[in-house]
Amino acid sequence: MSTVTLVGSRLAEPGTEFIYQGEADGCAGCPYRSQCLNLSTGTTYRITSVRENAQTLECAMHDGGVRAVEVEPVPVRANIPTKGAFAGSKASLSGPCPYVECPSHEFCEPDGADFDEEYRISEMLGDPPHDNCHLDRSLQLVELEQED
Repeated sequence: MSTVTLVGSRLAEPGTEFIYQGEADGCAGCPYRSQCLNLSTGTTYRITSVRENAQTLECAMHDGGVRAVEVEPVPVRANIPTKGAFAGSKASLSGPCPYVECPSHEFCEPDGADFDEEYRISEMLGDPPHDNCHLDRSLQLVELEQED
């Protein structure tokens, strides 16, 4: 299900993805706060459509103003522990990994997911891109659902 929100007019294109970071200092006192600050902090969203004939509104944070768009949460691709991992189950990330050169690092520490949260597995994608884990973790590459 999509949500209507406001984003910077320069970003207001279908297919644009962003991680919602929450309220900024410049948002204080803004009359559009309720339409703009209505997403979940830390969640990745994709713009599905731009509201046609909607005016561009002034914004202290976006020099080109903001536009009304429809967004949907984007599933996060992540490596999770293999044990008990199946589509529909809940899982958490294994924890930080210092091996930033590993081809799996972006999936072990994915943008838009937190280590202390549980997520529902929407799809099993298979083996991670690394040949073997430097931390001896048994991992599976999956898509995790984001809460709307």
